[in-house]
Amino acid sequence: MWQYRGQKRPPFADQPQAGQESVWDYPRPPKLEPFSATVEVFANDTLVARSVDTLRVLETASPPTVYIQPQDIDMSLLSRTAGSSFCEWKGSASYWKLVHDAAGIPVAWSYSEPFPAFEKIRDYLCFYPARITCYVDGERVQAQPGEFYGGWITAAIIGPFKGDPGSGHW
Repeated sequence: MWQYRGQKRPPFADQPQAGQESVWDYPRPPKLEPFSATVEVFANDTLVARSVDTLRVLETASPPTVYIQPQDIDMSLLSRTAGSSFCEWKGSASYWKLVHDAAGIPVAWSYSEPFPAFEKIRDYLCFYPARITCYVDGERVQAQPGEFYGGWITAAIIGPFKGDPGSGHW
């Protein structure tokens, strides 16, 4: 099923310009890398997180996900919410909501017991740009298409992306 694993960009992939990355050059299985851009997360006008020391997960066909260490997050604004999911690479994820959200809609997820290859993201949180406002170096992040996905799209990241219409076979 996975014909593309980061070694060869498919013919339908957008061509990156200077300063851009193609998600089709990201590997499968995914890799974890340090990210030193200024990352900020807001709930309305309230700063939830700010960091210049984050980690990105890069996986073929998906925009990066950015994981923020708990000490750079105002954890008093968040609480765990119901539900979990499983990632074949990272393990079981838990979900987080804003404390004043009675509906309990998850705005972030984390791994309290990740698989060894992703140990560095233990207890870090990644936020859904579709559900909370995220910035990278002052640029507002666009959400990855599809309700399930949490990739962070900026002008530096090009696709097409998993989650776009017609991408179900990727």
